[in-house]
Amino acid sequence: MSSEQPSDRPFDFPFHINAQQRTATTSGDEHIRDLIEQVLFTSPGERVNRPGFGSGLLQLVFAGNSDELATATQFMVQGALQQWLGEVIQLEDVAVASQDATLRVVVRYVVRRTQERRIDRFERGIG
Repeated sequence: MSSEQPSDRPFDFPFHINAQQRTATTSGDEHIRDLIEQVLFTSPGERVNRPGFGSGLLQLVFAGNSDELATATQFMVQGALQQWLGEVIQLEDVAVASQDATLRVVVRYVVRRTQERRIDRFERGIG
């Protein structure tokens, strides 16, 4: 059982209203997953007060397939995650794959606060 009170918990992503007609919250572990998802699928320039926030991952998907592009995409995503979440997670590995109209990302990391090792998978339809 967590000692967190509902008011101490972070908002869930994407923002929504729960069954009690209140702003939905989430656990600390799920919040970290939500943060990673936001970095991955936000394009730089999309946020007004943080124009550099994001990874640019969605833009590169349309650039064609090559080993060089796959390597560049992986390094770009790793850099964005380290820049924006380096105080929260210790990144171990990122794998990015695009197949048909689906983008798949696997992120291996350690939660700095608890030293728990985690693997999260993200998938996003393109187009």
